[in-house]
Amino acid sequence: MANCLLADRNASPVGMHWANNFIKRQPELKMRFFRRYDYQRAKCEDPTIFRNWFRLVENTIAKYGIQSHDIWNFDETGFMMGMISSGMVVTGSERLERPISVQPGNREWITVIQAINAEGQAIEPFIIGAGQNHLANWHEEPTLPCDWVIAMSQNGWTNNELGLEWLKHFDRRTADRSVGSYRLLILDGHESHHSVEFERYCEANKIITLCMPAHSSHLLQPLDIGCFGPLKKAYGREIEDLIRRSVHHISKTEFFPAFAAAFQATMTEKNIRGAFRGAGLVPFDPESVISKLDVQLRTPTPPVEEASQA
Repeated sequence: MANCLLADRNASPVGMHWANNFIKRQPELKMRFFRRYDYQRAKCEDPTIFRNWFRLVENTIAKYGIQSHDIWNFDETGFMMGMISSGMVVTGSERLERPISVQPGNREWITVIQAINAEGQAIEPFIIGAGQNHLANWHEEPTLPCDWVIAMSQNGWTNNELGLEWLKHFDRRTADRSVGSYRLLILDGHESHHSVEFERYCEANKIITLCMPAHSSHLLQPLDIGCFGPLKKAYGREIEDLIRRSVHHISKTEFFPAFAAAFQATMTEKNIRGAFRGAGLVPFDPESVISKLDVQLRTPTPPVEEASQA
């Protein structure tokens, strides 16, 4: 546009820094990085969907008289034992090549299932490793608390059977600390969270389940908002420390102490309370989340789901 105007005046085109200089001269303008959104995620960021979700949460809490101590979120996250995230380092100005961090390289998968409540509490993690048998020499006290659960699957992923085992673990760890008659369990749509056995156990034990809208966990799920990110970064720092001590292969023997240290450092009351606040749940503040919906597409609004009766 600027060059078109200048051409009409027989003037020279703008220089390569014209856009930056123009923005500097206009205080009402600023440069911002744009975010790439997954299409499926973007089309689900409909304010109507989110308002329906918060209305469902509010009505369920009122219907069953659920207290904040009994509002729980659970989800799973995965770790490749020998992988760390990329980071920024400071080097001498004369160094031109990109710094490289050597990683131990073990890509064996570990799944961690975790639950937190709105009062800042976390139950003991349920850790799933790849293999057939759990070996005692993988960990020892006091590195790993005795009430943490370690289970095995062929590939280190969860399945319907382990999902049910986790639910029983959750029930054991939260039943005695419950304030009211019902517990609310907020979860996503993973298959292992909705098996027939899972739903029957919830019904028999007064656990109400609410499934978040699809592709919304980055805005609605407390664990994704305030806990799993810091946990993975802390685990990466533990692995980097092992690398500096010339540990070149991360097995389960190294994983468990590293994960335990990261868990203790990040699964704190402050982080957990902040996660529920960020999800607009406790304190209840839907608009704090809905105001973040800066991608709005014209999509049909699905009907509101009912809470699973316990």
